[in-house]
Amino acid sequence: METIIEKIIPKAFLVGVCLNKRDLEQKELSLDELERLADTAGIETKGKFIQSRSKIEKSTYVGKGFLEDLKAKMEMVQADILIFDNELSPTQGRNILKRHEIEAIDRTELILDIFHDHARTKEAKLEVKIAELKYQLPRLKKLWSHLDRERGSSGSAGGASRGMGEKQIEVDKRIIRQEIGKINSELTHIMKQKITQRKQRENVKKVCLVGYTNSGKSTLFNKLTGADVLVEDKLFATLDSTARSLELEKGKSIILSDTVGFISSLPGNLVASFRATLKDVNDADLLVHIVDISDDNCEEQIKAVDIVLKEIEAHEIPSILVFNKVDRLSEHRVREEIFVDKYPRSVIISAVTGENIEKLLKKIDDMLNLSSVYKLLFPFEEQKLLAQLHDFGKVLSKDFTDEGVEVEAVINKEDLKKVEKYIVKT
Repeated sequence: METIIEKIIPKAFLVGVCLNKRDLEQKELSLDELERLADTAGIETKGKFIQSRSKIEKSTYVGKGFLEDLKAKMEMVQADILIFDNELSPTQGRNILKRHEIEAIDRTELILDIFHDHARTKEAKLEVKIAELKYQLPRLKKLWSHLDRERGSSGSAGGASRGMGEKQIEVDKRIIRQEIGKINSELTHIMKQKITQRKQRENVKKVCLVGYTNSGKSTLFNKLTGADVLVEDKLFATLDSTARSLELEKGKSIILSDTVGFISSLPGNLVASFRATLKDVNDADLLVHIVDISDDNCEEQIKAVDIVLKEIEAHEIPSILVFNKVDRLSEHRVREEIFVDKYPRSVIISAVTGENIEKLLKKIDDMLNLSSVYKLLFPFEEQKLLAQLHDFGKVLSKDFTDEGVEVEAVINKEDLKKVEKYIVKT
């Protein structure tokens, strides 16, 4: 008889701290997002709580009475974990466990757990691993303190010395630092390979989809390229960078990349560790910033993405603001009218229904390619250049005459010098 193993779903309480009553609504939205993160990690949320206080409690982040009350409530609903909507210091996490017997994790650890589960490529797995090690380094618990108790506080008869437990922690830290160095070397090698690959397609322009997690980047990527990138209604469904070729009207094909979604308070270690994946963003000729127009918090999400772009020094790359999921708005679509007025250069689309996709493609094309249609006459001895024209322009017609080959083609302004002496004056 086959044994059925029932999967145990962890249950959690979510906690946030509000230091200013005016920020209460924003804190509530942040906890809603934390709940979605917990759901993505396979954790069931049993309660959300916000403590209003004037300053953070240094030892446990929130107050003693608040924690005791939470512990009682957690026992009633059999919750296992307390998840903080902020980064706990190593000491705060240990104190909560030691004084209140509550297992506490923070937003960063939760995101790391999600990234760990969603990494597919070797590159992403290495980047997640290095972020995890950097997070663990200051949080090494004194697992070896029993050695100090067994030997006493003195390591020799001659006087006091550091305990064996303390020495073991130093050994562990050294091992972690060595592992970080090793992974960094592997990532550097991967980045060199990527640079070589990019050099092979230097003439091809690169467009990168960026945006808040779950804004619909992967759905749009699939719509534009016919790819089958995983699409889920979960945060960080896409972690690995994916690229496909896409043909535009004005001649040149482009490389379109879908990247990891951003989020508010994205852990610094993750941003730093994902330098190989985020290289696609830095190397782009154009960024397409996707925003979920149906999300009430979308303008805050725009700011969060802009912060990350600035952090990775990609904020000066030309960009298009694209409001997605217009199909989710109510029948009257009042918000669409508001956003059209507020962001006049943006494009409003639905990646699901295809609404305004052609308009978006034209916008991308116009921003990448300042081109026009030209008539050219190539001498027969310039067949090599005529063949190259297919690489940097779009040939509309070709006719062989006694004088040479007459061509009508769409050519970008930047490539015009290559053929300008063969342009037929009209």
